[in-house]
Parts: sequence; structure tokens; C-alpha cells
Amino acid sequence: MISLYLDTSVINFLFADDAPEKKEITVDLFDNYIAKNVYDVFISQFVFQEIEQTTNEVKKKDLLNAIDKHPLEPLIIDDIAIVDSLADLYVSEGIIPAKKRLDALHVACCVIYKIDYLVSWNYKHLANVNKEKQILSVNFIHNYLHPLRIITPLELLDYGNNN
Repeated sequence: MISLYLDTSVINFLFADDAPEKKEITVDLFDNYIAKNVYDVFISQFVFQEIEQTTNEVKKKDLLNAIDKHPLEPLIIDDIAIVDSLADLYVSEGIIPAKKRLDALHVACCVIYKIDYLVSWNYKHLANVNKEKQILSVNFIHNYLHPLRIITPLELLDYGNNN
């Protein structure tokens, strides 16, 4: 089965009334794919760290409830040092800004644990072909050969075959 890792932006867009098209796509992904176990879907402790930084308590509760409501598997990180080290490489190579280190940690989790797709609405730091190419280049140089793809939720929807 295809494995997905959701970064925090995807969960956030379940509640993005200011971006109705992305919200609709995200709700579709959760209702028609994640809830129906079409994919193996993972999140990590870094998603929870980002949610904990949310200052709006209602939003924080909504995000945590969305996680509880859906079959999202917590990724068990048995060697945090390897994940940290790879994330540091993405930052030191200038691929991901130091202030966005949690994004680098999301990528590192996917690479270390050989997840097929990192799913994100974050075009600036993750879901664009230039970032993906730079990340893959660093990965290959350091012998991480699993071909991670970084995509948006839209790319997971199969309108002709699943609804």
C-alpha cells in the first residue's frame, strides 16, 4: 500500500475557511481516502510540536480532534539523532530555512522511514519541484535512495475511480 506522511499544513486546511478550494480538497482527502484506509497515513511527533505552538486554543483542539478522528498512524522514531542529522543537512545546504526546521524534520522522517509521499500545502518550503529536486540530491549524496515525492493533497485524489 502507498504510504503518506501528512505535515501539519494538511491538517490545518481542514479548517481553512479563508481558502475554500484547498479546504474542499483536504476534506475530500480525509473523508474519501484517509477515512477509508486507501493509504497508510503517518504523522510524527513534529506534527504535534507544531500544533502545540498554536496559540488559538479552539484551533489547537480542532486540530487534535481531527487527528483522533482519522486513522493517522504515529510514526515511531527509534533514532532521533539520525532524523536530526538529516534535517540539519537540509538546513545547512540552504534547502529549508533554519526558522523552518520542523519542515526539515518532516522530510527527514519520510526519508529515514521510507515513506512514499510527503503531503503538504506548503509550496514555499516543501511542495514544489525545485525543493524536491534539492532534497533528493542531498539524499542520494548521503545514500538515502528511497525516491520520496513531495506533493499536495490534490495529487492524491482520483476523481474517476474512487468516488
